[in-house]
Amino acid sequence: MKINIWSDVRCPFCYVGKKKFEKALSQFPEAAGVQVEWHSFQLDPNLETQADRDPFDFFAEKKGISRQQAEAMHNHASAVGKEAGIDFNFKDQKVANSYNAHLLIQLAKTKDLGNEVEEALFRAQFLEAKNIDEEAALVAIGKEIGLSEEEVKNALSSDELAYAVAQDMQMASKLGISSVPFFVFNDKYGVSGAQQPELFLEILQKSWKEFSEGDKGLQIINGDSCDTGGNCN
Repeated sequence: MKINIWSDVRCPFCYVGKKKFEKALSQFPEAAGVQVEWHSFQLDPNLETQADRDPFDFFAEKKGISRQQAEAMHNHASAVGKEAGIDFNFKDQKVANSYNAHLLIQLAKTKDLGNEVEEALFRAQFLEAKNIDEEAALVAIGKEIGLSEEEVKNALSSDELAYAVAQDMQMASKLGISSVPFFVFNDKYGVSGAQQPELFLEILQKSWKEFSEGDKGLQIINGDSCDTGGNCN
């Protein structure tokens, strides 16, 4: 059974959703029969990388709110993260465009390393304060999961991988996906947001039961997510 996941490695709730989904999958008896495929989704394609910019000041300016309000919103995300076992380091995170990171994701997918690269990129963005738009950082991440320096550098200028990113975005648009994370179970159930493991497990069980029947049809379940307008709630 296949599960497709759209996410952006700049989205904290995508990292939370990944952890909660993985917890559910670890409790699912048929996990060995589940194939997970990650898909690219850029929340802010036009973002200019500003690695030296204070992340709270940047967020406040972008949202038209005070720095205090920006910190409060990140404090909420931190609390949600702790529930999933993530200790977010928002104060040091780099303001960086995620497009090059998505090229790396597309490369890793061709090597069956999609989950590994997603975890490494989330960790780089939210825990290690790395610039995920920087070639050197992406090379290091790639080598960490088993890719070569040459492969990563070539990926960053690959028309084929750029097309793969565009295809993922186009598919998301056709499905009506406007916020991430977004999970599609066996082409039947669409789950939006970082849901609790219990709900993910319930959908896993239901989807698996219907898997052999070939029953299709998208049903949306909403939860904490980030949308293309930069809103995370």
